[in-house]
Amino acid sequence: MERMTLLEKIGQMTQVDVHSLREGAVRRFGIGSVLSGGGGNPTPNNPEAWADMVQRVQREALESRLGIPLLYGVDAIHGHNNVRGATIFPHNVGLGATRDPDLVERIGRVTASELLATNVHWTFAPAVSVPQDIRWGRTFEGFSQDPAIASLLGAAFIRGLNGTGRPVLSSPKHYMGDGGTTWGSTRRYDWVQGWWNSDEPNRWQLDQGDLRTDEASLRKVHLPPYKAAIAAGALSIMISYSSWNGQKLHAHRYLLTDVLKGELDFQGFLVSDWLGVSQLDSNFENAVCLAVNAGLDMVMVPFEYERFIRAVEAGVGNGNIAASRVDDACRRILKVKAALGLFDDPFGDSALLSAVGSESHRAVAREAVSKSQVLLKNKNGAVPISPNVRRLLVAGSAADDIGLQCGGWTIEWQGGRGAITPGTTLLEGLSTMVSPGTSIAFQPDGVFGVEHGEVGVVVLSEPPYSEGEGDRYELSLPAEDVELVRRVRSQCDVLVLVIYSGRPLVIGEVLDSCDAIVASWLPGTEANGIADVLFGRRPFSGRLPYDWPETMDEVKVRSRRGHAPRFPILWPISYGLTTAGRPPD
Repeated sequence: MERMTLLEKIGQMTQVDVHSLREGAVRRFGIGSVLSGGGGNPTPNNPEAWADMVQRVQREALESRLGIPLLYGVDAIHGHNNVRGATIFPHNVGLGATRDPDLVERIGRVTASELLATNVHWTFAPAVSVPQDIRWGRTFEGFSQDPAIASLLGAAFIRGLNGTGRPVLSSPKHYMGDGGTTWGSTRRYDWVQGWWNSDEPNRWQLDQGDLRTDEASLRKVHLPPYKAAIAAGALSIMISYSSWNGQKLHAHRYLLTDVLKGELDFQGFLVSDWLGVSQLDSNFENAVCLAVNAGLDMVMVPFEYERFIRAVEAGVGNGNIAASRVDDACRRILKVKAALGLFDDPFGDSALLSAVGSESHRAVAREAVSKSQVLLKNKNGAVPISPNVRRLLVAGSAADDIGLQCGGWTIEWQGGRGAITPGTTLLEGLSTMVSPGTSIAFQPDGVFGVEHGEVGVVVLSEPPYSEGEGDRYELSLPAEDVELVRRVRSQCDVLVLVIYSGRPLVIGEVLDSCDAIVASWLPGTEANGIADVLFGRRPFSGRLPYDWPETMDEVKVRSRRGHAPRFPILWPISYGLTTAGRPPD
């Protein structure tokens, strides 16, 4: 610190998107952090290219005047999910259904290993949001509507990241209250080019919105996971785009400095979200001053890094930002880098590259998938299915689609459809479970001709989405999905419905048509874990992380402040039928 100039200290506070860096910028400005946002991948997108990309910018940081290593950050929120070939775990909504902190800790260790293989030392995870309105497009990032479950599993993931011998920095997010915002409260910012400026009436309505509640409720529902995260060793926390009673969290000195750094004695650093600081004021320099003075230590700029550096420099020069505030931010960042061992070894471990997406890592993911399945209905013991079933009908395009089973934040920010990364689809998993004499027919549209099936499996899916692009006013099944279920119902004796979704859906129109219903959430690359429980290789043991509504009226009423439910829920949180596993035949 004594050797650093003001600009070098500000450089440590600066986080830049890797694809907006100009040649030599990391060296010239002593940039403290570089990130790959969702889809910020190298070409080709494979583990080796990732390792090379991160190593290249790290080497440039070491060539700066003081040679301070940088922190490279990614959104590894369900595995190293930007990397083609990595192990993709269930999203947090599925992990919340497991109630298994030991499993989540092991997932953290596998994720850390695959990150270190590519020279990455920081993931913007876990999300410890406590979603209160399932219409929110980030519901799948929350472990549960219950803060106790979010606290338990968020802390477990952090312990896993720290428990590999070489710790990986976590960043529990988004501090705080992002899961409790009011429908229609998301602001638009004419001066910021962003997705939230969309005029689509059913997008960007909850995400980045306003939490309208008193402080006691804020502390009871949304603060506990951060206390648990700090106790588990979290050394960075990402701040929410959202507001509390109209005041943006990125400028909320009371919650950032007084509560987090003061009352909770948080010793790490606070990082902004993508362009989050720019939302504070149409005058960028004013926005920067507001954020830094509120307590932000590192700013995800992510593009105009020179302008940010000059804005902080000017703020110090004219007295709008105290030099001591910059010193505090820089010191916090450097202490975290020291705790991660970056000054001793700024790179990862190339020996781990061969294990990225390995069978042992995928085995942990398969276990997580099996434990996350929630059996909602099982009429007359429809599951487990006998491996000796004579004819099995499988319908729904999602049954053979890696992208749909992974959801958003997979390879690209919004995810995608099809074979976006290696993995096992449910159709492939089912085919390994049946006896040689079984006939399996797969028709995405559910039209199988004249031959009848003993058992039909229909797989329905939400389209991939993330953040406000997933905000939905209506969560009822589309008409074509209802028709698909009814079509297959007429062609089989027993019908099993499997649902890929980032949240509970309203399924009343097909409820009576199905003998068994399974909430599979967004299982990731190892959908053979679903086949494991459908055929009894593992027991059904998952429990709902959220109340499952019966009607959309209930969803909308329950989300309004001060209103109790007027309609009965279909299945309450923690509901889940169980089955006994049986040994392989």
